[in-house]
Amino acid sequence: MPETVLLTGGAGYIGSHTYLALVEAGHRVVILDDFSNAQTSVLDRLKLITNREVICERGDVRDRAFLDRVLEEHGITAAVHFAAKKSVGESVDQPLAYMDCNLGGLVALMQAMAAREIFRLVFSSSATVYADPEVVPVPEDVSLGYTNPYGYTKLAGEQIIAQAEAAEPRWKVGVLRYFNPTGAHPSGLIGEDPTGVPANLMPFVARVALGLLPEIQVFGDDYPTPDGTGVRDYIHVSDLAEGHVASLAALGGEVGSHVVNLGTGQGYSVLEMIRAYGKAVGRDLPWKIAPRRPGDIAACYADPTRAEALIGFKAKRGLEEMCASDWHWVQTGLEKK
Repeated sequence: MPETVLLTGGAGYIGSHTYLALVEAGHRVVILDDFSNAQTSVLDRLKLITNREVICERGDVRDRAFLDRVLEEHGITAAVHFAAKKSVGESVDQPLAYMDCNLGGLVALMQAMAAREIFRLVFSSSATVYADPEVVPVPEDVSLGYTNPYGYTKLAGEQIIAQAEAAEPRWKVGVLRYFNPTGAHPSGLIGEDPTGVPANLMPFVARVALGLLPEIQVFGDDYPTPDGTGVRDYIHVSDLAEGHVASLAALGGEVGSHVVNLGTGQGYSVLEMIRAYGKAVGRDLPWKIAPRRPGDIAACYADPTRAEALIGFKAKRGLEEMCASDWHWVQTGLEKK
């Protein structure tokens, strides 16, 4: 059944793609965003893609009075919660800000929802809750941990949700552990647009391809992997967005609450990603080896079988499409901003 979905952080990279997937699935969507890490121009781009007005409430997810008004005025029936700080490096420097935003925002949202007897929630978690996994591909039932404050907030968020579910059985929550989203919408109108120097590999590679940065830094080439560089599971952001639609649907059916990985099950090394992006661009991209970064691990990629079994989700888009769609975005969308 169609829902009226509150999409917190809905103007961000993953949030904006999920907005499109939810609208395509027939849901009415209300974006809530404070635009601290998103551009207001995203709203115009979403309108162009969907040919419909975009409903957006600008404010802080920690503001309870604001949340109460938004839930009431729009008749919200479920929420997808993205709004959070997300830089690993920044979290090390500003741990209290990350606790305040990521955990305070989740608690405020769940309190406001419960007060209005809204108990369906999809939560944006992360593969960082696996810390340095003891086995790859990583299943959901391995031991959990964290290596930085950002990862801690995702693990603590999952624990907060579990405690709330234990106290109130009406809660139905989909906890989605993302691996590494990349790529962009085929329109070229929305994609990843981080502020400052990108911390993640693919937007950094894109800026080198555009000539905005001189070369790609590869942090470590002595890991126990086939080419010595770190291996990660990259998933197309549109696949990831569709995973949220599948999770929301499962909450209303027999599955109910669930914790699943959203990944492809395929690991690619840093050098493989650089070569694949270079193929999309049509030339080799310059790179150099740099020292390992503290906290980085050798390999982490998903066992995605539970997501397919429980919520019917399976990634469909491959590495070539990830790179080609991202290059289309940075040429047509990002470059013209």
